Amino acid sequence: MSQFRRPPKRVVNGIVLLNKPAGVSSNGILQQVIRVFNAKKGGHTGALDPFATGLLPICLGEATKVSGLLLDSDKRYTATLKLGEQSDTGDTEGEIIKTLPVPELSEELINEVFTQFIGEIEQVPPMYSALKHQGKPLYFYARQGIEIERPARPIRILSLSLISFTDNQIVFDVHSSKGTYVRTLGEDIAKALGTVGHLIALHRTQTGSLQGDDMLSLEEIEVQLDDCIHPLDEAIMHLQRYDLTKDQADLIRHGGKLDFAKPETDLVRFYENDTCIAVGEWQESKQLLKPKRVFNLPESEAG
Repeated sequence: MSQFRRPPKRVVNGIVLLNKPAGVSSNGILQQVIRVFNAKKGGHTGALDPFATGLLPICLGEATKVSGLLLDSDKRYTATLKLGEQSDTGDTEGEIIKTLPVPELSEELINEVFTQFIGEIEQVPPMYSALKHQGKPLYFYARQGIEIERPARPIRILSLSLISFTDNQIVFDVHSSKGTYVRTLGEDIAKALGTVGHLIALHRTQTGSLQGDDMLSLEEIEVQLDDCIHPLDEAIMHLQRYDLTKDQADLIRHGGKLDFAKPETDLVRFYENDTCIAVGEWQESKQLLKPKRVFNLPESEAG
């Protein structure tokens, strides 16, 4: 009797730009992508809520070493805010807990309110979030009706612009720093307009230097397979580039440091023969560049 045996896991290095559908968790869709490629290792670069859609970069193999850098990067979204109704989660996943009349909207009024949120602001994280309190995520307490006091955290809204609006809905584009909850931003915008609101759609269009123009559905990824894998250095193109000699590259691979002038960016990318071999960081105390993440890539996977 023959027994079905799965093929061995593949070493796959690179980034897949997934267009996450609504209604699935980021981890759930990540596991599906890993299975499509039969990849040994994979991770995503910052979860999207189940109701949210859009760019979810999936890092495979050595690219998982840059996933943490993408977690810290700026993000860009298109959000749809429904006014007059507040939900307990700030989005469509929750129950409506409050209703208020919606004032007459105008482009001038909305843009005037938007200006209050551009730049450095403070934001109180929502109860329905994965932030931990005494070892448990806040949503664990929220589901039991327990409110935990949360300190406001500094965030930065780089841009906030109106796309369209109706009597009770506003569609806007927001470019924000890491740690920004767009659900909470929507609620705060509604409050500044004199009403309540919650997000009914959220679509991510950018993560760091990765743009959503080339993102694919899971079905498209299943068809294109390896042809849709982007080199891992596409995620770090905003970092200063250094092309190293063989001796310099060997030094970096073995944890050594380079006596270069201070770079323009805190983190840098190192190349040998046009292959990205590492991300480096500036060591202020010693005025040297040292490796932060070293990639084990064959030269055929040049960035």
